[in-house]
Amino acid sequence: MPNLQNAKKALRVSDRKKVLNDKRRRTMKETVKAAKAVVVKDAKAVGKELALAYQAIDKAAKRGIIKPNAASRKKSRLAKAVKKSSAK
Repeated sequence: MPNLQNAKKALRVSDRKKVLNDKRRRTMKETVKAAKAVVVKDAKAVGKELALAYQAIDKAAKRGIIKPNAASRKKSRLAKAVKKSSAK
């Protein structure tokens, strides 16, 4: 446990940020999972889900929750899965 006042405040701030980061990470994972499920079920209705997934991934990357290259990789793999499913 921190003893100094500024260390106590830093702990409170990091706890608040952890909650927000966890929420954004969870949102990103859920939207990506939903987009993948729509790709498997209905390839024609995937546009909206893909846009939501891209938005969540970009927000996570912007806030530093995931690294920019990881965001690019996730988006690329989603696009590749959509293209593959629409080709069938």
